[in-house]
Amino acid sequence: MSSAAVQSLAAEVRAEFAKVVVGQQEVVDHLLIALLLEGHVLLQGVPGVAKTLLVRTLAEVLGVSFKRLQFTPDMMPSDIVGTQVFDVGSSSFHLRRGPVFCHLLLADEINRTPPKTQAALLEVMEERQASIDGTAHALPQPFLVCATVNPVEFEGTYPLPEAQLDRFLFQLNLDYPTPADERELLRRVLAGFDARHLHTAGLRPVAPPERLKAAAVVVAAVQVSEAVLDYLQALLAASRESRDLQLGASPRAGIALLRAARARAALDGRDYALPDDLKALAPATWRHRLLLRPEAEIEGRTADDVIADLLDGAEVPLAAST
Repeated sequence: MSSAAVQSLAAEVRAEFAKVVVGQQEVVDHLLIALLLEGHVLLQGVPGVAKTLLVRTLAEVLGVSFKRLQFTPDMMPSDIVGTQVFDVGSSSFHLRRGPVFCHLLLADEINRTPPKTQAALLEVMEERQASIDGTAHALPQPFLVCATVNPVEFEGTYPLPEAQLDRFLFQLNLDYPTPADERELLRRVLAGFDARHLHTAGLRPVAPPERLKAAAVVVAAVQVSEAVLDYLQALLAASRESRDLQLGASPRAGIALLRAARARAALDGRDYALPDDLKALAPATWRHRLLLRPEAEIEGRTADDVIADLLDGAEVPLAAST
C-alpha cells in the first residue's frame, strides 16, 4: 500500500462516519490514527454527544465483531474476561468467554466499576490476552477498547487508576456540536434518521483488518528526523520540570506521541513527520497521563492548559522534515 492508498482509506472512513455522525471531524481523525496503531481510546463527554454512536459506527466501518459492556458497581472481573463453568452433565469444566473476546469492545461508563474490576482490563488492553484460572487466552486480532466516561457525574463512580489511564492511546473530549452541526443533526432526524437503527444508514465495512494492516506498514515507514526527536524530547523534559505537575509525561507517553505523529503524517500523505504532528496530537495523547498538583487544580488549571504552555515554551525546529 502506498501513501496515496492510506489517504484514500482515510477519506473512505470519514465518508462513512459522515453518514451518521455530524461534525466531530477531529475525533474521527483521532479514531483513524488509533485504528492504524491498534490503540485504545477513552471518550469523555456529557450524555448525548454521540460517544456510543461513534464507537458503533466504528464497528460497522471495520466490519468486525463488536460487544458493548455496561460497567456497574457490582461487576466482577469474571463478568469481563469470563470464567470456568462446571457442566453437571459431563462432570467437567468448560470455558465461558467474557465479552472481551471480540475485536472492538465498548466499555460504557468504565468509571462506574470498582478498581478491582477495572484492573481486569489491564492485561487485556496491554497483552491482548485474558487470564482465566491461570491460563492465558489470546483475544481476536485486532483488539481495541473504546471506553466512555461521563465527566459530570461523580456519585457511584471510581477514579481510573493511573496505570489503566496509561493504557489508552488517546483521551478524546467530546463537546457540544456547533450551531451549524446541530441544525444539520436536527434536519436529519426530521428526515427520518434514527441512531437506534444504525443498519439503515447504509454503512460499509471499508476498513477491514487486512486493509488496516497494509496501512500500518506505511505508517511504520514514516521517517522522523533528529530535529523532530529533539523537539519531542524537549516537550518530555519540560513536562517533568513543570511546576504545575506532580507527574510529567513518561517514556511510554513519549512513545505514544511519536507513534501517533507518524500515523498522522501517513494520513496526510507524507512519508515524514513534522513538529506540527506532535503539536496537534499532544493534548489527546497526554491529557490523561499528566497529574496536576493540587495548587494548579485550585487555580482552575487543566492538563490541557499545561500542555498548551509546554507547546508554547518549546522551540520548534525550522528544518524538521527528512
